[in-house]
Amino acid sequence: MEVSAGTRRAQSSALDERTAVREFHDGVAQPDMALVIFFCSAGYDREVVAHEMRRQFPGVQVVGCTTGGEFGPAGCQEHGIAGASFAASSFSAVAGRIDRLSSFEFSRAQSLAQDLMQRLENLDSRADPTNTFALALIDGLSVREEPVTRALAAALDGLVLVGGSAGDGLDFRATHVYQDGRFHADSAVLVLVTTQLPFAVFKTEHIAPTSQRVVVTSADALHRVVKELDGRPAAEEYARLVGLRVDDLDTMSFAKRPMVVLIDGSTYVRSIQSANPDGSLTLFCAIEEGVVLRGGQGNDLVGNLARAFANVRSAVGRPQLVIGFDCVLRKLEILESGIVHSVDDIFRENNVVGFNSYGEQYRGVHVNQTLTGIAIGGPRRG
Repeated sequence: MEVSAGTRRAQSSALDERTAVREFHDGVAQPDMALVIFFCSAGYDREVVAHEMRRQFPGVQVVGCTTGGEFGPAGCQEHGIAGASFAASSFSAVAGRIDRLSSFEFSRAQSLAQDLMQRLENLDSRADPTNTFALALIDGLSVREEPVTRALAAALDGLVLVGGSAGDGLDFRATHVYQDGRFHADSAVLVLVTTQLPFAVFKTEHIAPTSQRVVVTSADALHRVVKELDGRPAAEEYARLVGLRVDDLDTMSFAKRPMVVLIDGSTYVRSIQSANPDGSLTLFCAIEEGVVLRGGQGNDLVGNLARAFANVRSAVGRPQLVIGFDCVLRKLEILESGIVHSVDDIFRENNVVGFNSYGEQYRGVHVNQTLTGIAIGGPRRG
């Protein structure tokens, strides 16, 4: 358990679901909780987790999702639960859900945002865009993160938004969000939080573009599948670009060698999920024909992370809590590079709790191979 003014963090690596939820509850429980947020292994039995969450947190607003890994006070782990609680003395929070993302329409985001803002203002008349932030948890296999994120950001009209896409290890079979006492597929959860404490949203990535360029000449945009690059089978051309054989392409090679796009001078990573038997590539992010993709090169992840949190501290002081959404491909690179202890140290020093995601949301954009988050500082002095 880690306790700060208004928030408590906890993490359990118990293999048994009931034990894990109980240990998590014992770590975050505090009087009059406005919100509990948790991130749990997809290897757990969801029905058991949901039942135990309801039993341990009766009457408490609880949201969460399945993950590609969790991190918290005990560091990065593969199978467990991590999360935090928010005291009603320092926070007001409301949560809602959008179902049937496969048939998502902008009007549903608008309706949810308006409803949540009204509920939040009823809870706390001081709520406004200067003291309120939004968290989004989205089914990571819905393939709808881009329109959902854009619509929510537009509907929230100035509120800062960050979030992550639920995962299931690296199985890519079933991902779920949790709200209203149950896990849900094909859904997104939106949480609005008001506080008088200082906070700041942030994002950081350590991938820089190289001089290598290819053009997407054939794609199935709806399913994020690239069929051809420069008129050649996509997997074959990507393998040539990064100096590998097609047969050698795997999750680790994609983690180390993502593609990027440049938009208005800013870098946005377009990570590859898989090479398919038909020679195409499936991506974690939106892709369209005509897009110019550049090779991506990773640079000093630990140094980049340290600089990001130095900027966070400049904004809010030493954070009492950071909710972080870190790409599952970054986790693979961290493990492969043997830098997990260095990353754990930075996360612990900055009170980070969160999960490894299938995509990250920052303001109105869905990104890959990025760490996004919200940092909450301590009470202002003076």
